[in-house]
Amino acid sequence: MEARASARYLRVSPFKARQVADLIRGKDTDEAMGILRYTNKKSASLIDKILKSAIANAEHNYDMDSDALFISEIYVDEGPVMKRMRPRAYGRADLRRHRTSHITVVLKEREVK
Repeated sequence: MEARASARYLRVSPFKARQVADLIRGKDTDEAMGILRYTNKKSASLIDKILKSAIANAEHNYDMDSDALFISEIYVDEGPVMKRMRPRAYGRADLRRHRTSHITVVLKEREVK
């Protein structure tokens, strides 16, 4: 049994979001939330919100024990890129690429021995 939550079109670069996702992959949910609380990155608060949503989905939809949950999968996919022009010297223009991300968190229950 697994519970999942995802957020799409988040305004954070996938590369930067993957740095935070790699910190919590495979960890228990309590430990992961502690790591995210003290990680000084923009994507940490976004991933924390998705993690809380996945925990709520596990408890409400699948009657899973919240103390036995761990992050079995977390992945960050690239979303669409918003392209904007920025004026430069001599009448030229540069392309600004505002990247977006789709973040998915999958939780499973640890087997009690």
